[in-house]
Amino acid sequence: MKKILLLGGSAQQIVAINTAKRLGYYTVLCDFLPDNPGQYEADKFYLVSTTDKNAVLKVAMEENVNGVLAYASDPAAPTAAYVAEKLGLLTNPYESVETLCNKDKFRIFLKKNGFNAPVSKGYSSNNVDTSLFSLPVIVKPVDSSGSKGATVLRDWSDLQKACNFAFSYSRSHRIIIEEFIEKKHKYLIGGDIFVYDGKVILWGLLNCHRDINVNPLVPVGKSYPLLLDEQDKAEVQKTLQSMINKLGIRFGSVNVELVVDKFGKVWPIDVGPRAGGNMIPDLLGLIFGIDVVEMAVLTSMGETIENKVYKAIPYYATHNLHTNENGVYKTIKFSKELEKKIIKKCIYKNPGDKIEYFDNAAKALGIIFMKFDDEIDMDNILCYINSLYKVVVE
Repeated sequence: MKKILLLGGSAQQIVAINTAKRLGYYTVLCDFLPDNPGQYEADKFYLVSTTDKNAVLKVAMEENVNGVLAYASDPAAPTAAYVAEKLGLLTNPYESVETLCNKDKFRIFLKKNGFNAPVSKGYSSNNVDTSLFSLPVIVKPVDSSGSKGATVLRDWSDLQKACNFAFSYSRSHRIIIEEFIEKKHKYLIGGDIFVYDGKVILWGLLNCHRDINVNPLVPVGKSYPLLLDEQDKAEVQKTLQSMINKLGIRFGSVNVELVVDKFGKVWPIDVGPRAGGNMIPDLLGLIFGIDVVEMAVLTSMGETIENKVYKAIPYYATHNLHTNENGVYKTIKFSKELEKKIIKKCIYKNPGDKIEYFDNAAKALGIIFMKFDDEIDMDNILCYINSLYKVVVE
């Protein structure tokens, strides 16, 4: 039986473990949290940090694995590529994966290869030369995801606070400051693409929703179809395929975040060599009628997949359930209007669990999937969705 090494056993990563088992693979899991739920699903579990490359390599060698997958995890993606390269297994280039997972290196890559990149500079201390930038700017860690530690500054008086916040989420104690690109369209462009044999075969581009009442940087949901005109969409696709070519990405999910400015220029904000969080693959499965997780598992094991994507079905959306207060979770009450649109609920919390103010994606309480009749129906619900449910806190 072939073995697959999976890096990360969180609630959102269990789907990859179960998919691999369904496909007939022996599953080996690494995670540094002793209470991760994935350990109860995997065939074998090692209490090893997914960012400790050599420790994970040792596990891979002991288990004689045939493939490595860091599903929906930025921190673990370089480890997966490193281990696979060392063992001669199929992988995307370690150097390219490392570039995508480090905002410092990614900005340098963009500039060197002719892509649009904001003025930016990395720092290891709070000693920032503000004369390099024009406000607004965004301050964020070089090595985090889910908008953890990120702040948009429109006044330099809050610089030190923003830097300290960013440093608190950086494993390497390094932050990046870059000019904030104002978008011309209503939503940020987010979602996942899937690469096979070096070509993008799935354009899972979505509208990326934010909640300005809690944190305007943290994603609170996705919707489809993408509200972008055809010319801008073509430029986005051209930019992403060119980036895949220059990085030598051969296969797998790639999580993307881009902006098109008022001049029609495409600005890549973040590109991660892994499936997106907040159950983006599940949403794409509903839209395109495919199993993105299965595609990720099979390609990581060097297997062939059907190079076919079915016609997309509109109008779908997700919403990350969240609260603007700290406390103890009791329940969530949904309005009748919203209940009619919900086709699936995934609640992460149980009564009595501690919940926190939603300032990063990790503090979501759950996620709901919705299906709408048309664009107007979708917009009417999503514009006021916070008023259509209530998180009851003790």
